Amino acid sequence: MIAVSIPAAEAQAAARGPDRAHTVFQVEVLCNGRRHTVAKRYSEFQALHKRIKKTCKVPDFPPRHVPNWMPKVLEQRRQGLELYIQGVLYHNEELPQDVLDFLKLRCCQQDPKASSSL
Repeated sequence: MIAVSIPAAEAQAAARGPDRAHTVFQVEVLCNGRRHTVAKRYSEFQALHKRIKKTCKVPDFPPRHVPNWMPKVLEQRRQGLELYIQGVLYHNEELPQDVLDFLKLRCCQQDPKASSSL
């Protein structure tokens, strides 16, 4: 069983200046009783979506909102990404390697009817 949640999102200052800041989403992954966290940017979720949308069932991808540093918009994006990745897990019995790599999983039994939240 794989369960995923995104409990937090943090704005990260960029070394090149405040205009290059970005948001990092903390993705908690629970697989067969083991829990770990991976940090992902919105663009990484978007790249995953582009890679897997033709090979597996995916929910609608949450749109990019600007400015992403506003707390309300940031929370909407966090919720949208969480629902998206949970939907990918729920609707696909066999996950593509791209999804396993994204979640930093080597292999894990997937039960699509199990709860996708932590």
